[in-house]
Amino acid sequence: MLSCKNLTVKVPNSEKPILENASVAFKPYAMNAVIGPSGCGKTTLLKAMLKIIDATGDSFFCGQKINSCNDIVGRVGFAPQFTQAQGKLTVRETILSTLDIALKDNSKKAERIEYILKITGLKAHENKLVESLSGGQLRRIGLGMELANNPPAMFCDEITTGLDPLSENAILDLLKDLCKNENKTFICIIHNLAKLDYFDLITVIYEGRAVFQGTLKELNEYFEIDTPLKLYDRLNEKPLEFWLNKQSLRGLCEFDAPEEIPQAVQKPSWAKQASVLLRRRISLFFRDTSYLLLTSAITFGFPLVVVIFALGGLPQIESLALDRNLGFIEELRANLALQIKAANVSTLVTGLILFQVVLLNLIASNNGAREIASERGLYEKERLLGLSPFAYCVSKFAFVSIIALFQSLWMCAFVKYACKFPGEFIEQAAILCAVGVSMTFVCLAFSALCNSPDKASLVSIYLVGFQLPLSGVVLALPDSLVWVCRPFINTYWGWSGYMSTMKDSKLYDAYVMTQSNFSELPSIWLVLLVLAIHSVLAMAAVYYGCQKRRHG
Repeated sequence: MLSCKNLTVKVPNSEKPILENASVAFKPYAMNAVIGPSGCGKTTLLKAMLKIIDATGDSFFCGQKINSCNDIVGRVGFAPQFTQAQGKLTVRETILSTLDIALKDNSKKAERIEYILKITGLKAHENKLVESLSGGQLRRIGLGMELANNPPAMFCDEITTGLDPLSENAILDLLKDLCKNENKTFICIIHNLAKLDYFDLITVIYEGRAVFQGTLKELNEYFEIDTPLKLYDRLNEKPLEFWLNKQSLRGLCEFDAPEEIPQAVQKPSWAKQASVLLRRRISLFFRDTSYLLLTSAITFGFPLVVVIFALGGLPQIESLALDRNLGFIEELRANLALQIKAANVSTLVTGLILFQVVLLNLIASNNGAREIASERGLYEKERLLGLSPFAYCVSKFAFVSIIALFQSLWMCAFVKYACKFPGEFIEQAAILCAVGVSMTFVCLAFSALCNSPDKASLVSIYLVGFQLPLSGVVLALPDSLVWVCRPFINTYWGWSGYMSTMKDSKLYDAYVMTQSNFSELPSIWLVLLVLAIHSVLAMAAVYYGCQKRRHG
């Protein structure tokens, strides 16, 4: 059913491949074990066969060449060593969410979830949170998620490692029953050589090469040992070339492909998958108390900080917030005391607006930087179940947009009415919403492109930190850098757009009169256009990052 020919996997900056010319065939409808010393290439073999990682050579499913992992979606499962599931969901919710992503036919879901809960022995724990499960129960839920598609074949990567003997036996008994009663094929990486009697075919990997395939009895005879526990000592007695020469004389196993090629089940539309993911993400948001408290603190705390900095100047701001008139402009030019007062107030207001925008950018980094990177393993697992990268991206855009829009509107409303800023609320809200959403999308792009949430957070914080000096609002940029940096600086466009909403007020006139090198600020529509372009480019980067596979 599953086989490969001359698979080779190389890593950068290393001359020796971690897997070299591996040619193996696994027995269909049977228990297959893959064994070998740590670091010999066992997991690499499985991932290379499924095209999860890049490799030269060919792999086959039921005689058909596997060109990409999309070819085996729904037909071959992959259960990793560490279960990838959302800890704040219950067991039932986890399985149901997987079914909603994997199956189009709703009529089969109710029956399927009951079957999975029963066969994995999790029925009694269906209302427990995943984070409260034991190690053995976590391995069972990992298997249950893979069974959503009812695949005919499944790779299991060390799913019994670290379990107590009783739990290990229970997992292997479960696999054996599925193999016997439902004609499933299992390929299991296993470290406990005492459990090889569970398996019909054993493949030995040594130093990146396949050196043996056969039954347990044949293994003992081939390596001249009386127990498989002595296998690794025996392998180390001879160089790799010895075992390769011996294997070439004996040959590896070959099996006929099944006459009937299993077909993948129909998947839901991307819109359905996106809806499922969005509902799940919103539910997790409200269940994660620590993250909810942090988000609430910065959402409601940061606007309060802006107002606190404005308290001493609120009367003066209110006096300059009135509509402009020609008399005021002439008075401003003639009255030195009024000029000083206006300069102080305009400096305060421009600083507060800049502060708002910078804080919104900081909030945005919290919204987006860890959103994808922190669940990358789960996302890659669900892709093998049939999740569309486009659907995943849409769900993330929708979720972070909801958060960013609320935060931006609250920031705008609270600060505007507390500080009595002039200008139309609709225009100012549009500017700040565009700022919040665009920067959130940019940080989401870092999350999709970086290998870890910590790295994505660090890059996002650096970006926010450089916004202030590169905006040119506080410190003047050299003329040669102004239009090199400015198109990419979210803070400048947010600040200038907000200032432009005040053009019909005395406060704006005071700002203009106190600038020695005043240049006309961009229009509101230009600001919104630039921030929209930022958002679109960031969305493209998110999709690129999600489309490209990453592996732990």
